[in-house]
Amino acid sequence: MMQKFSSIDYKHMKRALELAKLGEGKTSPNPMVGAVVVKNGEIVGEGYHQECGGPHAEVFALEEAGKKAVGADIYVTLEPCSHYGKTPPCAQKLIDTGIKKAVVAMVDPNPEVSGRGIEMLREAGIKVELGLLKNEAQKLNEIFLKYIQSDYPFVFLKKAQTLDGYIASKTGDSKWITNSAARLEGHKLRHRIDAIMVGIGTVLADDPSLTARLDTREGIDPLRIILDPDLEIPINARIINQKSTAKTLIITAQNDEPDILAKKERLLKLKQVDIISFAAENKYFDLREILKTLKKRKISSLLVEGGAKLSHTFLKENLVDKFYYFIAPKIYGGSDGIASFCGKGPKLMSDTVELKILEQKLLEDNILLIAERK
Repeated sequence: MMQKFSSIDYKHMKRALELAKLGEGKTSPNPMVGAVVVKNGEIVGEGYHQECGGPHAEVFALEEAGKKAVGADIYVTLEPCSHYGKTPPCAQKLIDTGIKKAVVAMVDPNPEVSGRGIEMLREAGIKVELGLLKNEAQKLNEIFLKYIQSDYPFVFLKKAQTLDGYIASKTGDSKWITNSAARLEGHKLRHRIDAIMVGIGTVLADDPSLTARLDTREGIDPLRIILDPDLEIPINARIINQKSTAKTLIITAQNDEPDILAKKERLLKLKQVDIISFAAENKYFDLREILKTLKKRKISSLLVEGGAKLSHTFLKENLVDKFYYFIAPKIYGGSDGIASFCGKGPKLMSDTVELKILEQKLLEDNILLIAERK
């Protein structure tokens, strides 16, 4: 039977979703969750999950509501947890507090919960209504859903290019194709993901920092991952020497040659550097194995900002969940520049990768297109 919700229900759940989004970039690998406690039509408590390992949204909302929570309704964007993890189960907290009704946007896909929280509430006599703004809640936590339901993190691919599809000139120069507004939007994306990946070619050409720099404050730096099969990274590269809260993970090919082992030892003396070795064939790694390893390290989201080769490999192997295209009103006007992708394309246009545009954003005179595969 289809659950019917009132305009007041929608209002309170929209507020819970707004609260949940405040945790963006801070809760990984946990989901973003918001909660609103309502008594006699009035909001008496609000909360959101602020950081992984910290109190959940329901706890903050109930604490703010205090005694008013007894006999109240709670609107929460995700099913209350039912297990002991880093925090006690929220479902039991709702029961102990005396909540009368819980309106839940979506079931938690985590196998440790997945309906058990709702079952606990109903067994305790709490009325549960499920599915209000479910699609919006799922979209908000698309990263968490992919992380829980697959072997890989959620993968973003970012491109900054000219109208005719070039990311650099024939000399490798790319500063700057896009404007400052577009670059700021790119830093906002870095701020909310767990890790950013480039190939060694990008490091050698640009000596990037790959930090998150926002307009009013420093962002949360992602883990920086460099695919470097021959361990070519210079010891003085900015990415491994700068002041940052995040580490740099160098992925290199398995190699026991003395000079490689000596360089590894020097690199590992830098506090912010980790190194992992993978098998490589013709300097190419198995990206799926790397993604599985990243998930085991609790990396729930990855931003690929590499050059044309790395981008082509991710595209060809169908590993991209969402595309971010920053397009500047510039034309390179030649065939000797560096295109967005390099490698063999299809023979027929009917075999090209078709995308569904999810969002279009004007950034002064630049355009951001956010898309996914059809």
